Amino acid sequence: MSMTIKQQSEALQAASRARIPAEVGETFARDRDALVASDASSRAVAAGDVIADFTLPDANGEEVSLARLLAEGPVVLVFYRGGWCPFCNLALRHYQLELVPQLGRHGARMAAISPQRPDESLNTKERHELEFPVLTDASAGVAQRLGIAFQPSDEVLEAQRKLALDIRQGNAESSTALPMPTVLVVDRDRVVRFADVQPDYRSRTEVPAILSALTELESQPSLAGGA
Repeated sequence: MSMTIKQQSEALQAASRARIPAEVGETFARDRDALVASDASSRAVAAGDVIADFTLPDANGEEVSLARLLAEGPVVLVFYRGGWCPFCNLALRHYQLELVPQLGRHGARMAAISPQRPDESLNTKERHELEFPVLTDASAGVAQRLGIAFQPSDEVLEAQRKLALDIRQGNAESSTALPMPTVLVVDRDRVVRFADVQPDYRSRTEVPAILSALTELESQPSLAGGA
């Protein structure tokens, strides 16, 4: 049995503590704890909400709409911070290995969304051999509308630069806005049937929870017009 995302994340955290300077790690922890304490996720998109259609470029620059993704069934939307984030890479790899092979039996598709430019998304897609669309949400615009976007503190951005990372260089429109890691299961009427928003970027939605949501969706009537 493969390790859960939580187990892999805990191993990654242990390795990071030995590699990242203590003051940088403390800066990241303060910002992370502040976002969790702000209860930002309580104001985010939730099950029962109807989300507006959107169109975003994929890793090859082709425009992909939510309507197109939903043409044949429900879609799993995964919002992640970027290919620079080791916890995001861990989750995307895990979903490719453990979730994607099971989507077909539910008639579902998956797409991952970050603020990074299409060329950066292409790097992520190729590096991890992802078989699902990887889309660019410039300035985290869709994430903003869903209530899952946030702005890292200046201290965090400076700490990242100490690690030779400037997220403005890889993000579309040189934005520093990021989404909280989020997984949505959306039905063909654009009704959110499952929403999991994680203000702590080390935590990610486990595959069994996503599959359970898809299974439940198959047994429920349409919620269109009732949200």
